[in-house]
Amino acid sequence: MPATHHSSVPPTSRSTRAGSAPPGRTRPPAPEDPSAGARGHGPGTAVGRIPVLDVRPCVQHGRRPAKAVVGESFEVSATVFREGHDAVAADVVLRDPEGRPGPFTPMRELAPGTDRWGATVRADAPGMWSYTVEAWGDPVATWRHHAEIKIPAGLDTELVLEEGARLYERAADGVPEDDGRDVVRAAVEGLRDTSRPAASRLAAALAPEVAEVLSRHPLRDLVTASDPLPLLVERERALFGSWYEFFPRSEGTPEQPHG
Repeated sequence: MPATHHSSVPPTSRSTRAGSAPPGRTRPPAPEDPSAGARGHGPGTAVGRIPVLDVRPCVQHGRRPAKAVVGESFEVSATVFREGHDAVAADVVLRDPEGRPGPFTPMRELAPGTDRWGATVRADAPGMWSYTVEAWGDPVATWRHHAEIKIPAGLDTELVLEEGARLYERAADGVPEDDGRDVVRAAVEGLRDTSRPAASRLAAALAPEVAEVLSRHPLRDLVTASDPLPLLVERERALFGSWYEFFPRSEGTPEQPHG
């Protein structure tokens, strides 16, 4: 998952139009109360431990829906940041007209240092959808960042490796048994294998196959969700069709020029 280790003051601005549906990622467990951090603030904004601000598209502060057509790609963006230097990540979750959440779409930082995150999504059926931005702390990415500095320098080696092993144990509990749990548990064993050099133990946790599993099933802390925003998805013809109004009373004949 994309993550960043800096924080800054969020910008504010207005929003526009959109459409959306997510790639095939497994959705992580939802926060216990998705709107807990957003009460008292406008739609699309959540201020909690990890603020989610200025979610776009947002039409008239969420009173009217953004619009898209079936299959049209659009970008959902938000300002996401946190205190300190720990890693933060975010994703977009779409809910279909029945209110069912789809798989999450990971967001990326749009420009380094701006705290602005975005993801391209699209909806696959007409109707009134909604979308939510979820921001969360990424303890595994934070640990990796510190371990890649401390282990080569020989600082707190055993402490850092044990911390990583405990984090990966937590992460493994959230991975389905048939989708890579054994891969993450093997990384835990590697981190605790004192018969190997510290660099080799760290490499077991940083292996690409481990990162791939955790990108599908990330370990998420301090989850903050924005208020859901409405999205009206129409048939494809709405993107380019034209409508004309006809006023019979304005028509006439040579004998009676005005209707």
